[in-house]
Amino acid sequence: MIATMKEGTLYSESQYLGRDKTWISVRLLLAVFCFVAYWLNFEHLVSRQLFFIVGIIIICSSVIMMYMLLYRIDVHAGSVVISGLWTTRLVKIDLQSITTVESKSYSSYSFNNPVYNLHKNGKIRFYAGGKDAVWLTDKDGLKYIIGTQRQQELAQAIQQAKAAVPLIP
Repeated sequence: MIATMKEGTLYSESQYLGRDKTWISVRLLLAVFCFVAYWLNFEHLVSRQLFFIVGIIIICSSVIMMYMLLYRIDVHAGSVVISGLWTTRLVKIDLQSITTVESKSYSSYSFNNPVYNLHKNGKIRFYAGGKDAVWLTDKDGLKYIIGTQRQQELAQAIQQAKAAVPLIP
């Protein structure tokens, strides 16, 4: 998950679209269902072939999704930069406006969909997989929820980057 660090980058992490264990399990169960239906369906050749093709497509798309970058987190002195997949906008969070940095779980739900820059109920969410997240609260009460695989390292890097920049009144 760590890439080579650029000049001035305190922390860097990449989050991939298809690496959440829950959704991998769902996709593999669907593929197993297709292969079992293929094996049991002896009489109808066309539907038998269709089950086999769908099972192969599910497995191939799952492998491709495991290497598809959803977003990248870079912590610099004074800011957190989150860059997304393809045409998504770059999100830059100024750490001077951040009042609290908390390490909490992302959600109480078992199944969470991957999101990038989702604005909902005064929260901005970034999530690819796992249970851990870093919650940032700014002066206006807006919360940034950043899903991460290395929660403590990200929280420490944000605290360090926040301390490195002098406060401007």
